[in-house]
Amino acid sequence: MFKKESRSKIREKKHLKIRNRFSGTPERPRLSVFRSNSHMYAQIIDDTVGNTLVAASTLDKDVKGQVEFTDNIEAATVLGKVIAQKALDKGIKTVVFDRGGFIYHGKVQALAEAAREAGLEF
Repeated sequence: MFKKESRSKIREKKHLKIRNRFSGTPERPRLSVFRSNSHMYAQIIDDTVGNTLVAASTLDKDVKGQVEFTDNIEAATVLGKVIAQKALDKGIKTVVFDRGGFIYHGKVQALAEAAREAGLEF
């Protein structure tokens, strides 16, 4: 009898494969996305030093005040705009997108497209 591997284990394996391909540098940091069942989190990370340069999530007051629910595409779009604005304020224009092993569809895609429209390049 075959045992089916859990989705979270599969996502973690995909994320490790993605992380082996690229990492954030001071010139082009990594935009890392994580989504749980109820919230989304985005960080811009410089992997050479291991510092988080910019962070935003749907738990933040500026994001939570703009949306009714924190787990839908609308919330992801607002989060993408907020993280892009924070990054541009810090002088970060180009990033590497790390989807965290999640499929580039739905909320992850909405966050990425909103960040691109707000001025981030990736």
